[in-house]
Amino acid sequence: MPELPEVETVVRDLRAHGLENSVIRDVQVRWARTVSGCSPARLASRLRGRKIDSLSRRGKYIILSFDDGRHLQIHLRMTGKFRFAVRDEVPGKHDHVIITLADGRRLFFNDTRKFGRFRLVDSAEEGLEALGPEPLDDSFRENLFRRRMEGRTRMIKPLLLDQTLVAGLGNIYVDESLWRAGIHPERCANTLTNIEIRCLYQAIREVLRRAVENCGTTLGTGQANFYSVAGRRGRNADALAVFRRTGLPCPRCAHTIIRVVVGQRGTHLCPSCQK
Repeated sequence: MPELPEVETVVRDLRAHGLENSVIRDVQVRWARTVSGCSPARLASRLRGRKIDSLSRRGKYIILSFDDGRHLQIHLRMTGKFRFAVRDEVPGKHDHVIITLADGRRLFFNDTRKFGRFRLVDSAEEGLEALGPEPLDDSFRENLFRRRMEGRTRMIKPLLLDQTLVAGLGNIYVDESLWRAGIHPERCANTLTNIEIRCLYQAIREVLRRAVENCGTTLGTGQANFYSVAGRRGRNADALAVFRRTGLPCPRCAHTIIRVVVGQRGTHLCPSCQK
């Protein structure tokens, strides 16, 4: 599933392609369940003629804000991705939404697994109120992270995956952050010392910043993997220390990376660095 760095990459790519300030001529929904909260026909009618004032991101959501005050929340889920169609391109089997702009360009939403969702709302935060703070915002300070951890008895890996604690983290970057901080994913959150919480806070921000700079993480070569709007692969796979590196040496201590299941999620760690 695309996480914060991948979604941020998509938002930046869409801006770079001039989607902001574009006007929507038409919307064609080819898989009805992609749209939630209203019918595909109603979504199309409300978006025709609307100008996209801005593009933003909240956690793993892409948000298009329109000149009439409405907002389109888009969640890529497992395999959703955008691309601008080449001239005379025929939509493929997995191109489920086609947005035609006033300048004639067509933006395709491709989703192999069909889990992605479009939802038109009156407020950008509608339905997203429970999301935790943005971990790369200046307002996300160490003391805020510490306060949000207070009294938590869950294992740290499932807790970090909970979007109400911190928004945007997923399996890749939680594993990487815990390795960088030297914390075992099965540790209960309330057993972490202040020093460990500080290390984890710093690790989360460092891991995410690096991934954003590398335009996200693409694993494998299949079409279901993450690709930017321009069709580029994320470069961050080479920077991963433990995720999907089972059996390889730990970059820090050379012990063998192992894979376990924590909270029903495949989890990668160094048993030497992360006691």
